[in-house]
Amino acid sequence: MVHKKEEYKADCYGDEVREHIVEFAENGGFEAIPEDERDEWFTRFKFWGVFHQRSGQESYFMMRLTNASGILLPGQLRAIAEVAREYATGPAENPEFGNGWIDLTTRQSIQLHWIELEDVPEIWEKLEEVGVSSRSAGGDTMRNISGCPLHGKAEEYVETGDLLKRFQTELRGDDALANMPRKFNISATGCKVGCAQDSINDVGFEPARKEIDGEEVRGFNVRVGGGLGGRQPRSATPLDVFVRPENAYEVGRGFVELYHDHGGRQNRSKNRSRFFADDWGMEKIRETLQAGYVDFDLHTAGEDFREEYTYNAGRSPEDGPHDHVGVGDQRDGRNYVGLSVPVGRMPAGDAIALADLADSYGSGEVRLTRRQNPIIVDVSDDDLDALLAEPLLSTYSPTPSIFDRGAMACTGTEFCSLALTETKVRMSRMLRWLEANVDLPDDAGGIKMHYSGCTADCGQALTADIGLQGMRARKDGEMVEAFDIGVGGGIGAEPSFVEWVAQRVPADEAPAAIKSILEAFAAHRTEGQSFREWVEETGTEPIVELCEPAETDFEAPYMHDGKQAWYPYADGEKPAAASPNPAPSDD
Repeated sequence: MVHKKEEYKADCYGDEVREHIVEFAENGGFEAIPEDERDEWFTRFKFWGVFHQRSGQESYFMMRLTNASGILLPGQLRAIAEVAREYATGPAENPEFGNGWIDLTTRQSIQLHWIELEDVPEIWEKLEEVGVSSRSAGGDTMRNISGCPLHGKAEEYVETGDLLKRFQTELRGDDALANMPRKFNISATGCKVGCAQDSINDVGFEPARKEIDGEEVRGFNVRVGGGLGGRQPRSATPLDVFVRPENAYEVGRGFVELYHDHGGRQNRSKNRSRFFADDWGMEKIRETLQAGYVDFDLHTAGEDFREEYTYNAGRSPEDGPHDHVGVGDQRDGRNYVGLSVPVGRMPAGDAIALADLADSYGSGEVRLTRRQNPIIVDVSDDDLDALLAEPLLSTYSPTPSIFDRGAMACTGTEFCSLALTETKVRMSRMLRWLEANVDLPDDAGGIKMHYSGCTADCGQALTADIGLQGMRARKDGEMVEAFDIGVGGGIGAEPSFVEWVAQRVPADEAPAAIKSILEAFAAHRTEGQSFREWVEETGTEPIVELCEPAETDFEAPYMHDGKQAWYPYADGEKPAAASPNPAPSDD
C-alpha cells in the first residue's frame, strides 16, 4: 500500500508547489489553507524549503535555504541576514539568542524561523535577487549538496567546482527528479581531509587515483547508502567504482535516477537509500547502473586517501585539521579565517557585521561548513591582523575554547515536532558550565560534542566524541527532559558511531556525567592521545562505570517542559488553530 505522503506528492509536488504557496500567501496566508488539507500542503511545501513549525506555533514556518557546498557569494549573507532581521521574529524573544537570527546547518546552509506564510513571496524576491533560493531545500528530494567549503581556495587533489555546479543546476534543478522516495544527500570532495563526510551521504564522491592504460588518473571513488537517524546508522559502502572527473556527474545522476525508479515508497522508516543499498547490494547496483543508467564502461575502484582523513576523525590535531576553524592558507597566497559559532546560531545583526567584515577584509564571499561555522575567505596577509582584532571575532573566535569548538546542536523542541528536548539554549549553557568546571590537557585536541533532540539525529550525535540524544525520563515522580550519552563516534578512514554508556540521564545530572568521563580521559590517556583513541583503547564497559550522573550547580533549563517550549504566545498573537498532527519539521 502506498504511503499517504506519496498520494499527496502524486497530486502536486516539485516546482508546481510554488504557485500554490504564492496563492495561499496572497489570500490570507496560513488561514487560507483548508484545515483538513494542512498536512498534505505542509508535506508539499517542504520542497520549497517551507516547513510548518511545531504544534503551538501554528501559522509560523521555518524556511531552509540552499547553497551548494556552503558558498555564499558577495551580498548573499547580507541579504539573508536582512531578511532574518525583518521577517524572522517570533512572538517572544529566545532567552539566550533574542529575536531575529539565522541558524547555520550541518549541510552547509541556513534556516530562518518564525516566518509567516504571507511574507514568503516577498522573502523569495529579496533572496532570489542576489541568487539565493529555497528550492529543493527539504522534503523528499535532493537536499543541499555537500562539498569541501574551501574548494577552489585550498589545495585539492582533484577539483570539484564544476561537478558541484552541475549537481546543483542540472541534477537538483531537474523537476522530473523532484519526487524522490525520501530525502537524498549528495556529497563530493576533492581534498584529502574528508570534510564532505561522504560516509554519511546517500551517494558520496571521494578523491582517488587509478592507473588506466598505463596512466595514473585522478578522479573519484564512489560510495552509496550512508546515513544517520532512527538508531540505524549506516556508513556508505564502496560501490567499487572509480570515475574520471568528467564522468562523475553521469554516475551521480545515474544513482539518483536508479533510486528514484526503484526505491521503496511504502514504509517511510525503511525507504532511505541506506536500506535500499542493503537490500540490493553493491553488485546489483553497479550492474544496473552499467546496464541502464550510464553509457560508458565503469572502472573498478582506485586507491583512496581515507587514511589521510582528519575531519572529525578523532585524530590528534598534529595529524591535520579536524574542522575549518582558525586561520589557514589559500593556494593563491591569501588566507581564510574560520570562525566558531557554538550551536550554529547567530543574531541577524551579527550576521550583517560578518558580511561587512567579509567585504572589508576579503572578497565578500563567505563559506559555510558542515560544523555550523562560517569562513571568511580571500584575506590578504596585510589585512589579516586587523581582521583578527575586530570585536566580532571575540564573540565568534577563530581560536575558541575546546568545548565551543566541538559543539553542534539540532533545532530541538523549540521548533521541531519530533524532538523530545530543548537543545540550543541547554547546550549553550552546558558549554559554559563545562568550560568553568573541566580542565583538559593542552594536547587533548578538540572534543566533538553533538546534541540531537531525538533519534532522527539531525545534530549528528552518532558521529561525535560525546553524543547526546534527547529522551524523557522519570525523576522524583515527574517526567523530565533527559539524554542518552554515547562515546567514541567519528568520521574518518573507518567511521564509527557512538556506543551508549548511559541512558535517560536527567538533564540536570548530565553535565556531571560528561564531566566524570572527561576527567577520566584526562587522568588516564597517554600523551597526545585523542578522546576517540582513548575510548577505543579503554573500551566502553569501563566508561559506563566512569559515567556518574549527579546534580550540580548547573541549572538545567526547561527540565519539565513536556514538549511545551520556553516561549509564551504574546497577548493578541495568532491563536493555535492548526491540525493536531503537524508534519514533522525535518522529515
